[in-house]
Amino acid sequence: MNGTSRAAEAAGKVRLIRETLCPEMAVRLKGVDWFAWVTAGGSNEVLLAAETGVAEVVVTPEGAYVITNEIEAQRLADEQLPEGFELRVLPWAYPSQVEVVLRELAHGLPVCSDRPDNGEHELPLPFLNAKRVLTEGEVQRYRSVGLLAAQAMTEVLTQAQPEWTERQLAAAGGRALLSRGLAPALILASGERRGRLYRHPLPTGEPLGRCGMLVFCARGFGLYANLTRFVVFGPMGSEDKNRHQLVREIEARALSLSRPDEQLDEIYRELSYAYAGFGFGDAIREHHQGGITGYLSREVIAGPESREVLQAGMAVAWNPSLAGAKIEDTFLITETGLLNLTIDPVWPSAPVAGLERPLVWQG
Repeated sequence: MNGTSRAAEAAGKVRLIRETLCPEMAVRLKGVDWFAWVTAGGSNEVLLAAETGVAEVVVTPEGAYVITNEIEAQRLADEQLPEGFELRVLPWAYPSQVEVVLRELAHGLPVCSDRPDNGEHELPLPFLNAKRVLTEGEVQRYRSVGLLAAQAMTEVLTQAQPEWTERQLAAAGGRALLSRGLAPALILASGERRGRLYRHPLPTGEPLGRCGMLVFCARGFGLYANLTRFVVFGPMGSEDKNRHQLVREIEARALSLSRPDEQLDEIYRELSYAYAGFGFGDAIREHHQGGITGYLSREVIAGPESREVLQAGMAVAWNPSLAGAKIEDTFLITETGLLNLTIDPVWPSAPVAGLERPLVWQG
């Protein structure tokens, strides 16, 4: 996406803030997610694990500003910011100056923020919806991120060996993502034994054995591509085949309802019925089932109290699982159906309820 189109997208979001979302207020956006949103894919992150970055955006009726320190200013201007934002550069040794500059820019207006402090107001709910419903430019970037993440996954699992440790598998995943310009926001890896025990297997030094699972939450342009794949070394037993088939069928229930005007709690309920119908009624309590994704790995996790309503332009990632089996991709909801953002044509798949879903790679 070129600089002109990024600048146009960012300018449209600034206008939306001023004219519709927060008129007659100053808006302060600190989070890595919100910075990426308002700058049309820019990044304020340095520390990968941090929720806030090294710069923040302030939008007022008079202007749109990026406040940062003298360490980061030139790099952000050269590599991350579209035209339309005025830099306010502060000495790194005096972080308290941020609050002074904010008061100057706000000119006495009330301030709302994604992380309110010192009397600031929370962002109004329409702000959240604006971030979750993606523009055409965001969809283009998301498709690129999803494909790169899927290709990284294929590269790693087609090379994996049973004697690799879980950490080696995760390290290969991180290398494959970073080499494609994606941030490895989360990588889970498990082998045969631990994959049956834990839904969130942080990698250890244990060898994979007969099979391996790899999970990515890969971030690019602020957008998350979430996907899970399995590799098996040698023949796969009938019980394992059956469990993988079941999670594909359970996921199909959620995917069939991933359409405009559906409510998240209804999809959660349908997943609960699906687990119970296959004789695994307790499984839904063993792991969350996914939900809306985008500028956060999970913007909203579906649950029995989730009242959020899906819209065209939102992205979803469901991850139903049973012991030793799981499935996950990132989909864009459109008016005419679902678009799989994390599909790699090289990876083997089979149709399930009209959608191609990943199979287990035979290593």
